[in-house]
Amino acid sequence: MPDRVVATEEALALIEWLKDKHGPLMFHQSGGCCDGSSPMCYEDGDLIIGNQDILLGHIGGMPFYMMKSQFEYWKHTQLIIDVVDGRGGMFSLEGVEGKRFLTRSRAFTDGEYKELTSYKKPSKE
Repeated sequence: MPDRVVATEEALALIEWLKDKHGPLMFHQSGGCCDGSSPMCYEDGDLIIGNQDILLGHIGGMPFYMMKSQFEYWKHTQLIIDVVDGRGGMFSLEGVEGKRFLTRSRAFTDGEYKELTSYKKPSKE
């Protein structure tokens, strides 16, 4: 099954560096406002995850969340987290390092999307 979120080698290297500096991390795909629509990186637990957030997957072993309402717009795409030079979101950990995470995307193929939407989690019974 395809992953809903993946990261480039450059992004994974920055995640490792930030993890060594700050400890466990978490990501949330910003929906706009102050920081545009950037993937935001926080120390694990610094952002309260609510019942309107969903876990899309993990990058570099760190959880990656998005609001349910925003997911409705992105559900047909795989998020590809990359890193570029420049200042990113003012609340994201990489911002002071002269780097910023950037979300790229690609549409799932029809087969991939069917696989994602037809998957049923095993019952606990």
